[in-house]
Amino acid sequence: FAGYISQVLKNYTDHACDGEYVSLRCPHRTTISIQSSFYGRIVPSHQLCPSRYPHSYATLIKEDVACSVGTSLQKMLDECQDRRSCQFLVNSRLFGMDPCPGTSKYLLVWYKCRPNEYKSKVACEDDKLRLSCKKSMVIAIYSAIFGRTQGGSLECPYQNLGLPMTECQSATALQLMIKRCHGKRSCSIYASTYEFGDPCYPGIQKHLNVIYTCDNTPLLLPVDETQAPVLSSSSSSSSMEPVGVSTEMALLSNILAAYAFITENPERAALYFVSGVCIGLVLTLLALVLRVSCRTD
Repeated sequence: FAGYISQVLKNYTDHACDGEYVSLRCPHRTTISIQSSFYGRIVPSHQLCPSRYPHSYATLIKEDVACSVGTSLQKMLDECQDRRSCQFLVNSRLFGMDPCPGTSKYLLVWYKCRPNEYKSKVACEDDKLRLSCKKSMVIAIYSAIFGRTQGGSLECPYQNLGLPMTECQSATALQLMIKRCHGKRSCSIYASTYEFGDPCYPGIQKHLNVIYTCDNTPLLLPVDETQAPVLSSSSSSSSMEPVGVSTEMALLSNILAAYAFITENPERAALYFVSGVCIGLVLTLLALVLRVSCRTD
């Protein structure tokens, strides 16, 4: 599950050239959350997505490298937002009017994988934020923002002090919340510049907004996004584990894997079930025929 959480916390980037398929996919129990998108060209074709047709040097000089479409984000939201996976062919017709005909373009997409069930909590500046989960459940942090967002916060209305209405956010808020709360049943932290630093102009009111989910797995551990989990082979606790416990855990793991397969592939699971029933009926019929034949003989 630590690997699953690291996939959820990860920021994904994908790209596809004109004429190629872009494919976005998130792990089980999460959906796609589009963060940003770009369609056009801002670098020469010899650096990214070269044209399929041969170009002379004069044509490359005239290539438009300041070409972009303003509808790419909305198109990605329409195609992929809140889905577990999506795939489509990239071409200029999808995004409306072609801003630079004759120039090969590409699509860049930034997205995250959002848990299907999540909670959101907000704390105003200098207030304490408390997160908690029910018994046997632990916290998994999805995102954290400390600062001032463009839309503001209903829980923490800003006072107009004549300061500029600019957006400012701490770059370390997510890492700090993961360190303090990830994998714990409950935690608390002050929404203060002492904890997160001050990303805004002096005097600007800030707030802390945390999105998290509660999970009942006992294997959830704090995850560092920059490092892969390391398993120590020298630990002696595994040798002391009772055989019955490992057997039960293996059985539980198999049950969860089977459930995940059924939810992800309902048609294939139904086909396997019907095939199994048919095979069972055929074997039963053969057994009855053999038994009747033996009695007759």
